[in-house]
Amino acid sequence: MSDSKIPYWRLSGFYWFYFASLGVVVPFWSLYLQSLSFNAKEISELMAILMGTKIVAPYIWSWIADHTGHCMKIIRLGSVVSVIMFAGVFVSSNFWWLALVMLLFSFFWNATLPQFEANTMNYLGVDTHKYSVVRLWGSLGFVVAVIVIGSLLDDIGYQLVPISIFVLYVFITVFSYMVKDAKQEVSITQNTFILVALKKPHVIALLAICFLMQMSHGPYYTFYSIYLKEFAYSSTTLGWLWALGVIAEIVLFIFMHRLMPKYSPRFLMMVALLLTSIRWLMIGFFVENLSMIIIAQCLHAASFGLYHAVAIELIHRNFKGKLQGRGQAVYSAVSFGAGGAIGALISGAYWEVYSPQIIFSVAALISIIALLITFKFTKLDEKVVL
Repeated sequence: MSDSKIPYWRLSGFYWFYFASLGVVVPFWSLYLQSLSFNAKEISELMAILMGTKIVAPYIWSWIADHTGHCMKIIRLGSVVSVIMFAGVFVSSNFWWLALVMLLFSFFWNATLPQFEANTMNYLGVDTHKYSVVRLWGSLGFVVAVIVIGSLLDDIGYQLVPISIFVLYVFITVFSYMVKDAKQEVSITQNTFILVALKKPHVIALLAICFLMQMSHGPYYTFYSIYLKEFAYSSTTLGWLWALGVIAEIVLFIFMHRLMPKYSPRFLMMVALLLTSIRWLMIGFFVENLSMIIIAQCLHAASFGLYHAVAIELIHRNFKGKLQGRGQAVYSAVSFGAGGAIGALISGAYWEVYSPQIIFSVAALISIIALLITFKFTKLDEKVVL
């Protein structure tokens, strides 16, 4: 990453603080909501709002960015307004007020990452396989945040969660002003109608796989911390377990630029989906066994790291030129948006009805279905598809 044309540390800095904020939101926001006496259904609904806005918001912002050619302006606007909107959590802890704040905040917050991903890929140019070398700094930010905040929660209390998130969003905004738009090569023969790309069978299969993959994460992202708390895991231990998963992800990212040229994306995706299914079963049935939970967390390298790196690469291949931003937005909307929201809502609706073992078993089954789609309905043309 010595190319002087690539603002490596500024790109990495944005990723650091963005994913550091997720290092507080993902493990601890549900615990913060539980500390406000919300039940499982209410918690899942508030978490689903954060994911649900990704269904619409990223595409709206991406359409604007693709037509103006200034994605960083969209990122800066989204960062500034999301900070202002999130400040509303300090006004009231009423359910409907928090729902409104989460809706407005996440609509602007979800404008940032898909555009930044597209801008990063444009900076990398033909070296897109080096994406993981930049992105791993986001994982490091997540690790630092989850360890530090986790170690402080038992002593300070859960009011630290929204304060930490707000401070990190301020830093995200600062770094958004430190990165410029990358130059983008656009062929005059490129078709800018996104429906042309979306109608391709292999693209439909890819998006279905991404949807199911994130849907299977619903119980994990919504109730994993709460689940472990029920078995007397401390906040410090929770922090280290979440950190361990992302450390495993970082190790994979370090070697990912070697794996991508060597193995087909289809093969790597199948490996990721199989290991994801195993991970959910381990969490569901061996929660009292710390060694098994540690192994399950190490599989985060597959369920997120390997999967996400492959998905980003394939989206980049299939959505070219002025479709790049919208392609990343569609990926975010279908997977982290629709898949994540539906997974959270379903797991929340049945968390107190069925056992966590059943919930995580269903999550494993969903991942297996995605694996079967990958095996049966995808092609082997490595230049453009799975």
